[in-house]
Amino acid sequence: MNEYHIPVLLDEILSFLVKEKNGIYIDTTFGGGGHSLSLLNKLSNQGRVIAFDKDIDSIKKNKILDARFNLIKTNYRFIKKIIKLFNINKVSGILADLGISSHQINSPKRGFSIRYNSLLDMRMDPDNQINAQHIINNYSYNELSNILIRFGEVKNGKNISKLILKHRKKKHIKYTFDLINSLNFFYKKKNKFLSKIFQSLRIEVNDEINALKDLLKNSLSILKPGGRIAVISYHSIEDRIVKKFLKTGNFNGIVPYDKYGNNLSPLILLEPRIIFSSKEEKKENNRSRSAILRIAEKKI
Repeated sequence: MNEYHIPVLLDEILSFLVKEKNGIYIDTTFGGGGHSLSLLNKLSNQGRVIAFDKDIDSIKKNKILDARFNLIKTNYRFIKKIIKLFNINKVSGILADLGISSHQINSPKRGFSIRYNSLLDMRMDPDNQINAQHIINNYSYNELSNILIRFGEVKNGKNISKLILKHRKKKHIKYTFDLINSLNFFYKKKNKFLSKIFQSLRIEVNDEINALKDLLKNSLSILKPGGRIAVISYHSIEDRIVKKFLKTGNFNGIVPYDKYGNNLSPLILLEPRIIFSSKEEKKENNRSRSAILRIAEKKI
């Protein structure tokens, strides 16, 4: 199982998330199955894990054969609808390991990585119609600037958008190296710069921010009182959304109070500080270096 995906912050997840060994837990991002398998091993024979993944590659590589386990090909934003199909109203815990999987970034054909000259794709779900190539060649100057600044936090996003538009007039930008070569004027810290560009495109292609917000809102309604939610994010854009929601129950980050001054936030942060991976884990698993874990419990 680990040859495909090493689960990030596994010990911390199992320690904080699993409160009821007979409970129902949801792994919203199955990936290589490391988290799901470990959750199953932690639960009793009455426990259950339902996992989601929109990437057919992950579904095909599933090796978990356990009557307590179900794997569904779908976007995690539909978590509420899916569990109703199983006649489930409330669950004991929800895990979301956000971002791109090790398999996706290491697959030369998927277009996620700056290392390979592949088609500009970046779809986590290959059934989606919009890919990165479409965005690069069809988005307007304002649309491109917006996603570079919002989703990549690229400081010179407007100038980069102008350069992309200039290059695509001469030649259709089809491959990852086509895009990279068109941006060489901006190179300073090459890998860091390109990673931000690719991140912004990937987020737009997969509608990741809106999907995350849908997941958080729906998770709140299906968690039982005392149930827990754990979210691993990998960049500040995701983490700001998660932090605000787990602290306040909304995306404004404003704690609601009643007229008596009582905190009406539906969740309680189990650990107010960010949980990072250990030095040992960072050495063994490069993906864990940027991982940020936050865990909250629904108020009883």
